[in-house]
Order: sequence, then structure tokens, then C-alpha cells
Amino acid sequence: MPLTLAVARESADGESRTALSPETAKKFAALGARLRMEQSSGIQAHFLDSDYTDVEFQPGPIEAYGQANLILRVTPPSLGEIAALPEGSVLIGLLKPFESKERLAALNARKITAFSLELLPRISRAQSMDALSSQGACAGYQCGLIAAARCTKFFPMLTTAAGTIRPARVLVIGAGVAGLQAIATCKRLGAMVEAYDVRAAAKEQIESLGAKFVDTGVSADGTGGYARELTAEEKAAQVEKLTKVIAMSDVVITTAAIPGKKAPVIITREMVGRMKYGAIIVDMAAESGGNCELTQPGEHVIANDVNIHGPLNLPSRMPTHASELYAKNLYNFLSPWIKDGSLQFDWSDEVLAGTVLCRDGATVHPVVKQVLGEN
Repeated sequence: MPLTLAVARESADGESRTALSPETAKKFAALGARLRMEQSSGIQAHFLDSDYTDVEFQPGPIEAYGQANLILRVTPPSLGEIAALPEGSVLIGLLKPFESKERLAALNARKITAFSLELLPRISRAQSMDALSSQGACAGYQCGLIAAARCTKFFPMLTTAAGTIRPARVLVIGAGVAGLQAIATCKRLGAMVEAYDVRAAAKEQIESLGAKFVDTGVSADGTGGYARELTAEEKAAQVEKLTKVIAMSDVVITTAAIPGKKAPVIITREMVGRMKYGAIIVDMAAESGGNCELTQPGEHVIANDVNIHGPLNLPSRMPTHASELYAKNLYNFLSPWIKDGSLQFDWSDEVLAGTVLCRDGATVHPVVKQVLGEN
């Protein structure tokens, strides 16, 4: 069947990104795909309909999805949107696979083949498809800007007629893609930056950006590029060292999160009580519960005159570049399987097999089935 690709405007509150950029639209069209978009579906990412070529614009999502066999999304579709998807079509996006059994049941009822990019194998060949990394870079950058904007001090050292201003002291906890981008952003703004990660491999990356590595004596490298769970003894050693560093910091940015799991609590109430008067915590993990015990997702709270900021959906704060990066991730994932203007998947491929969530009316990803208790 000839490939018809559809994109509708994202319906989630506060979502400004789009899954198809003008650049990737041209690339998909060059592969023989027919493109359908809901009118103004890229407008919040600052893409005008006139920026797109070879695209058929439709008045609403139902019309856009009509007769499509490939649907691109940023966020998961609502149950109502799933009901409008053509039966047997292919859906790809950041589908939050561990969040809702009801959504999976709705996808399976319509025999949707669903790929969730959160499940993408962390292998070298898949790096160009890694949406968690591309969007994490956007989030880390935003965390650095939020911290600088809310900090009560200059980030850089300044020499003025009134005297010398010492630079702000920043601690970044977690040195994945988001953490490294936060480090780089704070360094560019002139702050004195320290960083911590339980993975030993992160030390070299942190120091390469000009930051000082905080060594707690704990190493917890896990599989797939993530950290493993710490033992009670390791947690105690981590807390002792981090408490001292946190207490001396003007800004703490936390980025420790694992897809499908609650974010680990790293900064306790007691730690907050020992922080500087007027310090700030920017908790990037707020969406999954937060790395600070006092974080309120989506809120700015004050405890002991420490400002605790729990921002949500950070990539949507810079939707143009976030959308361009995300759209490229989707294109890189799909383009190898578009041949002669149609989708031809090789299910023996480890990237496809590792990312597919639903297929032939059933949830097929083993980890998702285990977490959600599906047989």
C-alpha cells in the first residue's frame, strides 16, 4: 500500500512541538510518501503552513488521519484520537508506554502498530533516532537558563567600579545528555560549576566541559546507559558527600530520571534546610516525581527561603529547535524502511524489535508488559 503519512496538531496542554518539520516533510515526500497535516499544526513551533511543500492540509485531525497508514506524534494520542486512527495503521511518538493500560488497550483494539521512542535501544546505530537525548538536550539548556534567571546572583565573575563580584556556584546532579547540556550552559554563562553522577564514566565528560566532578566514592554504572539502583550503604555515602556540596551551592540543577520509573529522591528535606538562604533548586525530574523531596511538579515553592522550581515539558519552551530535532529523529527511524513509497519493516532488526510497543492487537514489549502487569 502506498505510504500516506499524517500529522495532527498536538492536543496535550502546553505542548508546542510538532512531529513534522518543513525539512523532514521534503525528505519524506522525496521517498514517495503522501503527506497530510491538520491546518496550523506546526504554528506553535513557528512553522507556517506555507513553509511546507508537498503537503495536503486538512481542517481537522479526523480529516488528516483519514486513509493514513503512518501517524507521527510528539505526545500520546487521547482515547478519542485513537478512535480516529485508521485501523491497522502505524503510530510512532513519545507514547509514555508505562503510563496507561487503558491507552494500550485502545491501541490494541484498533490493531495499531505502535512504536514508542522511549523504548529505543541505547546502541550506537540508534543515536540519530534517540528522541530522549535530543529533547533532553533542550531540557538541560532550559534548566540552565531558568537557574540563571531566578538566581539572586550574577552567574559570571564581574569586575566593577564598586568591586569584584564572585561567580555563582552551581551544582548539576546527573550527567546524562540533559545534565551535560545544563553544565555547558551554566559554564557559558560564567558560573563556577560542579557536577555529580553515580556513573564513573561521567567523570571524564563532566571535566571535559570545564566543571569539577564531585566524587562521593560511589559508582553505579548500569545497563543501557542508565545508572543502577544504589544499595543502602551507597545511598548513605552519597548523601553525606552531596549534603556538604549542596549546602555550599547557590544553584542546584537535578536531572536524574529513568524512563518508566519514579525519579530517585536525591535532595531530602533536611538537605534543603541546610542550603543557603535564597538558593534555588531547578528540578528537571519534576514530571516523574522530582529529585527533591519538596518539589511540586509544575510549581515554584519556597522552603527555608530556598526556591524549588519544578518545570514541566521543558523542550516545549523552545519548540522550533526541539521540533526540528525530534522530526529528524523520526525521519532517521523510519527512512530505512520506506522503499518504493511504502513501509517495509524487517522485524528481525533490533531497533524495530526493541522499540515496538503494540503489534497485531497485543502489547508486545516485554518490559512494558512486566511493569503494567500484562500477561
